[in-house]
Amino acid sequence: MNTKEKGMRTEYVVIVVIDGTRWSETWGATPGLIPNMSGELRKEGSFLPKFYNDAYTYTNSGHAAILTGVNQPIDNYGDELPANPSIFQYYLKQTGKPATSAWIVSSKDKLHILADTKRPDWKGTFNPSVNAGVNGPGTGYRQDSLTLVEAKRVLATHKPNLMLINFMEPDGYAHAGNEEYYLRGIMRNDRYVKELWDFLNEQAPFKGNTTLLITTDHGRHLDGIDGGWMEHGDNCAGCQQSYLLALGPDFRRGEIETRYTLIDIAPTVARLLNFTMDSVVVVPRVDTTVVELAMDTTLMAARKDSIRLEIKMDTTVLKARVIEELFSGKGRR
Repeated sequence: MNTKEKGMRTEYVVIVVIDGTRWSETWGATPGLIPNMSGELRKEGSFLPKFYNDAYTYTNSGHAAILTGVNQPIDNYGDELPANPSIFQYYLKQTGKPATSAWIVSSKDKLHILADTKRPDWKGTFNPSVNAGVNGPGTGYRQDSLTLVEAKRVLATHKPNLMLINFMEPDGYAHAGNEEYYLRGIMRNDRYVKELWDFLNEQAPFKGNTTLLITTDHGRHLDGIDGGWMEHGDNCAGCQQSYLLALGPDFRRGEIETRYTLIDIAPTVARLLNFTMDSVVVVPRVDTTVVELAMDTTLMAARKDSIRLEIKMDTTVLKARVIEELFSGKGRR
């Protein structure tokens, strides 16, 4: 691992993902439901309004983009692992620290998938600790208030250097068509984030050397598009719009106007905690193959089984980039 970058103070990084919040109910109507984030916390850190999920706008893919630095289509029901290793695995391998030094604490039980990868040379190795759902995979979603309790317990007990927290209530209640609780979930998560930041600034060893990154994995449809606020999953502006609020000892304060996306979080965390990510990654691609028909059937219409879909892995250069303006102050207003 490289020598610690001169002047870098961050030793702990916590990423909070407030699942499935739409811009119009959050940063598009401040202070509104997010007075803590848009008020005191924004003044203490950097805010990126031009921040997007510009690929696959659903939960598992959005979270995988945040942690691997790669956009990929991925099953959204908790059965498919990401194609590439996560920042948890890179960090644990290069530091030699135990699994308790990196944690996923998630209201959604299906996000246990983020702890591993299907890539053969990494699968099953250097996996972080997981605290997901009511009691692990398949046990159901957990209330965000209980996830906050668990996150604080893990922080106090294990003092991990790297953690991701998923708060699910806005997304869960939106899918249920419960607008009151969707909005309530946003309001509560705003309060939980402030409570978490206060905790990190009051407790040793986190005080003064912890970075907190707050974002969402995807937005929601704009009004009039496929269910509006209740749904998401395409490339409409409402689904792609995200944000990043970044607080920590190595960041300058202000607003960054440069466009960034979810995948840029991973290399930025790598910069903060002084580890490296592979420069070459794999990206799943659906390949359509036309199956050759026998000579005596060439005049027949193609049957359904004459088309075969296969997932192939393309090799490409890691496109994610460090959010340099957080450190240098360039591009600010």
